[in-house]
Amino acid sequence: MGTRGLRDAVVELQPGQAREGSADRGPAEGQPVVILLGWAGCQDKYLAKYSAVYSQKGCTVIRYTAPWRMVFFSETFGLRSLQTPARQLLELLFDHRVESRPVLFHVFSNGGVMLYRYILEALHTHTPFQSLRVAGTIFDSAPGRRNLRGALRALATVLASMNVLLRYLLLFTFATTAVVLRVLLYPLTRFLHESHYDALLKAPSRWPELYLYSQADLIIKASDIELMASAREQLGVPVKAVDFSDSPHVSHMRVYPAYYRSLCTAFLADCAGGSPP
Repeated sequence: MGTRGLRDAVVELQPGQAREGSADRGPAEGQPVVILLGWAGCQDKYLAKYSAVYSQKGCTVIRYTAPWRMVFFSETFGLRSLQTPARQLLELLFDHRVESRPVLFHVFSNGGVMLYRYILEALHTHTPFQSLRVAGTIFDSAPGRRNLRGALRALATVLASMNVLLRYLLLFTFATTAVVLRVLLYPLTRFLHESHYDALLKAPSRWPELYLYSQADLIIKASDIELMASAREQLGVPVKAVDFSDSPHVSHMRVYPAYYRSLCTAFLADCAGGSPP
């Protein structure tokens, strides 16, 4: 399988691991693979800090952030443009010969969730991916449902360095489209393009889920995450939810670094047999 068209994906292999095209298996064989899905507009240098949590435990780490244009505009217009990068990320497991290892997803904000939604679809509908062993998923500051104010805050942050006129034009275009297609007409448009939140509510996956969130989050409502966690638990999914109370959106590790790392590594060890904290 090829992933030559997937830009900006970073793969961190541990010393001794097989490289693409190599049949050699090193001492890292069997260690979990962690796939980090960044928030919209996330720079890789920030995502790399989370990557270090897992690479220090001997894990292979794949990190990728979907282009913000796809997250805010393609998805809002009902275009499934994230389907292709979702499949290409899974193909990376085969390209680097780590497809037999347990996989943990670490998903940030709705930008990561939108991509994760299509990964779930591929895992359950595409034969090559059905053999993959997913151990669990960590959600950081996600998922959120139709919160236009929060979405506008997130987009404004992404567009902060852009020309002011273009910035406001894009914000207006996004707000207008979101209100019409994802709010007013959603009872009809959901049959053509269901929201990521509604899709996750009834997702067929049953592996453990860890929700890391905060009441102080101004982008994603804590109540949305609590509702999702409760609904998934009622479906029989093993769920743990941790409220950091006062840390901002996708900033829980920055505010509580030791506690955050311990939660992630303990979850990794419980689900995928990774090295304990």
